Order: sequence, then structure tokens, then C-alpha cells
Amino acid sequence: MSKKLRTEAVDRLFDAILSLENREECYTFFEDICTVNELLSLSQRFEVAKMLRDQKTYLDIAEKTGASTATISRVNRSLNYGNDGYDMVFARICDDYKKPEE
Repeated sequence: MSKKLRTEAVDRLFDAILSLENREECYTFFEDICTVNELLSLSQRFEVAKMLRDQKTYLDIAEKTGASTATISRVNRSLNYGNDGYDMVFARICDDYKKPEE
């Protein structure tokens, strides 16, 4: 993670997120801290990442999620050259999210 991002304020935000105990608490917190569009954008990126891992085409992803090809490309770059954050979470939450064997 970028040194610019590692701040005390970001640490406190992550601590707050880690304190949430269930989905309802997540809705309550994220509805307060994010705009509707911000939250929908984050969830869209997550769906795009899952579909890319499922080897869907950009066209299929764009049609199903409404994401632009620029967004799909950015998510794809994160999947291929990022810090493996998506894969870490996918592996933890469900077999449906696991990366296909190559």
C-alpha cells in the first residue's frame, strides 16, 4: 500500500470497519460514510472482479454490471498487477469467488 495512504486517519477508518459485526452494521455504517453512488461504485467493482475471475468477457461484464470498459480495465489491472486484495477476500468468503485453476 502506498505510504501516502498509510495514515493514522486511514488506520482509524479500517479499525472502524473491522469493528463491524454483521451485514446490517455494515449497511448502517456505510450508508453514513459513503454516498449511494460511492457504495454502488465499490460494489460494482467487486462484481466486475468476480466476473473477470470467472473469465467473463468485457462485453458480458459491461452488460450485466453497467460498468464502463475503463472501469473493467482498471479492475483487471488490479487483479493482475495489484496487491492480491481481491483474491484474498474471494478465497475467504466463498468457493464461488475463487480464482479458476490455470
